[in-house]
Amino acid sequence: MEASVVWDHGLSFTGTAGSGFEVALGGAREAGGDEDGFRPLELMLISLAGCTAMDVILILKKQRQAVTGLEVKVHAERAAEHPKVFTAIEVEYIVRGRDIKEAGLEKAIELSETRYCSAQAMLAKVVPIRHKYRIIDE
Repeated sequence: MEASVVWDHGLSFTGTAGSGFEVALGGAREAGGDEDGFRPLELMLISLAGCTAMDVILILKKQRQAVTGLEVKVHAERAAEHPKVFTAIEVEYIVRGRDIKEAGLEKAIELSETRYCSAQAMLAKVVPIRHKYRIIDE
């Protein structure tokens, strides 16, 4: 995998991945930035949410669960002092559908956590990650 960032101005950069996709990065105003893009640690949380969401939806579909929607929310606590690393992460899965089997969802989350999600495996080495879920019957 490859990635790069190119400076635009101030604390604004454009990140490019080997896949060719681009993302804007921007610093916070209090740091002198224009707040015109993602902050780097926000992208880490989006990476975690996206990685586990892809795993879970694929597994639920293989289980033939009648999923109509999936949202993954990630909340992280950070250290007060620099470097302001993550000190705890909570991942919440909100699954919508008809007659979603709780045991199947729990298995999908567990498989993502322990086997498939590379982002989660990397972060879990340095910060505790908690999981919870909600099922919304439609």
